[in-house]
Amino acid sequence: MKRLLLAALIMLVPTAVLADAGPDGTAIFKSKCAICHGADGKGQTPTGRSLKVRDLSSKEVQNQSDAELQKIIADGKGTMPSFKSALDQASIDALIVFIRSLKK
Repeated sequence: MKRLLLAALIMLVPTAVLADAGPDGTAIFKSKCAICHGADGKGQTPTGRSLKVRDLSSKEVQNQSDAELQKIIADGKGTMPSFKSALDQASIDALIVFIRSLKK
């Protein structure tokens, strides 16, 4: 009985840990941003080139504060749409972490 209980607890722990891991910034980027910014964030997609989107790995973007990036993601900017109705704060934060990972 003790072994069965222990086995059950061991199987539940990874699920609980994963549940607390928060949103996946990479997955959010792929589903919401990559169509324009490209999988690498450089903006070299047909849509990205036509809209002249910024290279997210560039110094210009990377030098922006997290608050500035959060505002752009939430409110939109230029031709970029607002995502405040599509993404909660935790998702936006995860997306910013992903954008920071693109640094050159």
